[in-house]
Amino acid sequence: MEYFINCNTASLAPYTTPLDRNRAAHLYRRLGFSASVETIDQAVGANASTLVDTLISQALGAPTIPEPEWANWNNSNYPEDDDLSNEMKRTQKNEFSVAYAKNMLNNNLRDRLSFFWSNHFVTQIEVYRCNPFLYHYVECLQRNALGNFKTFVSEIGLTDAMLYYLDGAYNNGNNPNENYARELYELFTLGEGNNYTEQDIIETARAISGYVERGELGCEHVTFDPEKHDSGSKTIFGQTGNWGYDDVIDILFEQRPNELAWFICKKLYEFFVHPDSNDDAGNAQTIILGMADTFIANDFEIAPVLSQLFKSEHFFDDEAIGVIIKSPYDLYFNLLKESSFSYDDTLISSVINYTGLLSQVMFNPFDVNGWQRNRTWINTNFMIGRWLTSEALIEEFFQANSEQFRALGLALSGTDGQTSSNPDVVAKPIIDFFLPKGLLNESEYQKAYDIFRSDIQPEYYEGGTFETWTLQTSLEGPKQVYLLLQYLARQPEFQLK
Repeated sequence: MEYFINCNTASLAPYTTPLDRNRAAHLYRRLGFSASVETIDQAVGANASTLVDTLISQALGAPTIPEPEWANWNNSNYPEDDDLSNEMKRTQKNEFSVAYAKNMLNNNLRDRLSFFWSNHFVTQIEVYRCNPFLYHYVECLQRNALGNFKTFVSEIGLTDAMLYYLDGAYNNGNNPNENYARELYELFTLGEGNNYTEQDIIETARAISGYVERGELGCEHVTFDPEKHDSGSKTIFGQTGNWGYDDVIDILFEQRPNELAWFICKKLYEFFVHPDSNDDAGNAQTIILGMADTFIANDFEIAPVLSQLFKSEHFFDDEAIGVIIKSPYDLYFNLLKESSFSYDDTLISSVINYTGLLSQVMFNPFDVNGWQRNRTWINTNFMIGRWLTSEALIEEFFQANSEQFRALGLALSGTDGQTSSNPDVVAKPIIDFFLPKGLLNESEYQKAYDIFRSDIQPEYYEGGTFETWTLQTSLEGPKQVYLLLQYLARQPEFQLK
């Protein structure tokens, strides 16, 4: 539990110390789903500010997911036979899930953020059940992930996925549906009860009515019908007029900038730095206020806020490292990235299934509040599932190509590991790489060393009657790294990033 108390007192001043391996790995684990040993080692000695600028630039320039051939289909494009139609839709969704998972693996910050926003601007495909809606929703998340938050709020609210999920597609002017108006304030921009009233919700629902033209074929783009819009006078946050959808967004950002900036920056802080933003031991509140000031000063552009945070002493402080519990996707994707083991689409599909077993179903957050993260990922049932599935993945990699494990061990242990006959010297950097806080004490390290030594006789390491051991030459080397990884996957510290 000590990991979850936020004692970070560092400031938003730029972090100027050249990055070591632990902090370089920290940066990649937080800004993406980690990186290869080679990529992380290339960052060792780098200036944090320069590297962050590069990663943000890459994120801003990353192309969105390619448009599938079915991106603009409606139900008439599917077979009339229900079984065939459902099978085609399942195949499309599964293939798109794999494609998006690969974006998450390959695009670092851009799709770390698009996935974050999918858990903020929540929809559930099991509710709207239309693959074309899913594609355009994901494309909107990617395109706006580091862009202007006001533009983002405006665009996401008119995606078909959102219009169906929160009943905007049924919000007629003569019978307003308040669902989206309520979540716009409560979950998407201000936070529950944060300087809005029930009357503001009612008036907002009237103002955003009219997006109800749903077509006749099913799974069709929702359009605006002026005849179904409430054209009467509305008062929102004290502003009175014949407001429509765009006016609502303008009024929200003009009248509630401080509340909005605080709410969003607090959520970004808890996601990227520490899940506890309220603890008196640290200065998280001061950091969030500084982020909020930057957000407002930059007209609600997301990138400058993240740039300030990721370059800061606060972000790189010891108290920020290894204090967030990995989500299921972090758990598996970190392993894939950090090991550089070979995988194909079939393995990605397995990972997607594993995350679902651990209650993180892609495109289906638990409810409109999203996955609550952190401690919720490690109840008793989920811990057993995390152990078993991680071990299954490691086993699959070993059976496919055991030499991958030797290569990983050599990459992590460096020149010392290539020549040392002391297995503990080789094992320690492997342990410290996969466990951001290392192990608890020397006794725990010794247990891990014993696993790495396996059942090979001690004389082998000491140059007795056997040839001197090195990881580079030993026939048992790959298995030793494999056994160590299997052991580490069950350690509490492995669950942290």
